[in-house]
Amino acid sequence: MTKPHISQEPLRFPVTKDVAERAGVSTATVSRVLNGTARVRADKHEAVMKAAEELGFVANGAARALSMRRFMAVGAVVPNIENEAFIRLLSSFQERLRQEGYTLIAANSGYDIDNVLREATFLIERGIDGLMLVGDIHHPLLHARIERQKIPMVQAFTLSTERACIGFDNATSAARAANYLLDLGHIRIGVISGLRKDNDRGGARVDGIRKALAARGLTMLPEHDVEISYGIGGGRDGFRQMLASGVEPPTAIICGTDQIAFGAMIEARSRGLDIPGDLSVIGHNDSDFAAFLSPPLTTINVHSAAIGRAAGDHLVARMAGRPSVRLTEIDAELIARGSTAPPRRRT
Repeated sequence: MTKPHISQEPLRFPVTKDVAERAGVSTATVSRVLNGTARVRADKHEAVMKAAEELGFVANGAARALSMRRFMAVGAVVPNIENEAFIRLLSSFQERLRQEGYTLIAANSGYDIDNVLREATFLIERGIDGLMLVGDIHHPLLHARIERQKIPMVQAFTLSTERACIGFDNATSAARAANYLLDLGHIRIGVISGLRKDNDRGGARVDGIRKALAARGLTMLPEHDVEISYGIGGGRDGFRQMLASGVEPPTAIICGTDQIAFGAMIEARSRGLDIPGDLSVIGHNDSDFAAFLSPPLTTINVHSAAIGRAAGDHLVARMAGRPSVRLTEIDAELIARGSTAPPRRRT
């Protein structure tokens, strides 16, 4: 059997000089074209790009980044990469960065501030030019590292009194949902939320609901306030807990996400309850599927894509050394659909 010939010569990758010879220009011209540091005549620019493509030339991005102190990469850490609101946030954020030549590197923290610290530190050590975080509660060490490295940072989905942020008032958005139910005639209103520890958004929303009830002389029973894991299964478990508590169940519930709301609706249906006749349900985030449920889900639209674009605008400006607004509020909106109605019997 004939053995294949294996060359003993070391692999050689094309370098700047090869591109210059192929394009018929100087190595300095090649560098100016690839780095974008100076204007180059259109015909020479085209010749360099064509030669680089034909040779399979790849610029040494790490060396160029070190010399320019810019890596053209931006980091983002979100609580749950499966949550549609965060997917929309990242998608529009990435598109805005891409327009300026930046690459997005995203990580998932699982609603754990220690994980946020770990992931963000990893990104910072790799030389990112900017960072987006979600929420206003983070490990003190993380803020110290961001300030020490002088990395532009913006927080999303929250309003902060201290740090740059793009978001909405979580307490106000939840109070809007509660007042809508109160105006329909509901007085027994429950909450099924995700994890609230180290989650300023979740805690603020529950506070907003409580204040809306208190303004009308009402209180929420402890048995009607349930904290669960996220997802459809969590929503089913949460409503199950309310029904098993032994007290009269609520006539309406406000859920931390649309997925939780969907789970609560499934559990209610499995027990023969009519929605919205026996139980009104409100979600949060206005997921793509919300309008197509039966009945369609009333929810809070937090305009995730708009927040992502604004966060991108903010970081692009700061990374370029331009002034930017520290706080941008994008108001959340109640979308009323068929999952809510006046209670069948007023109490």
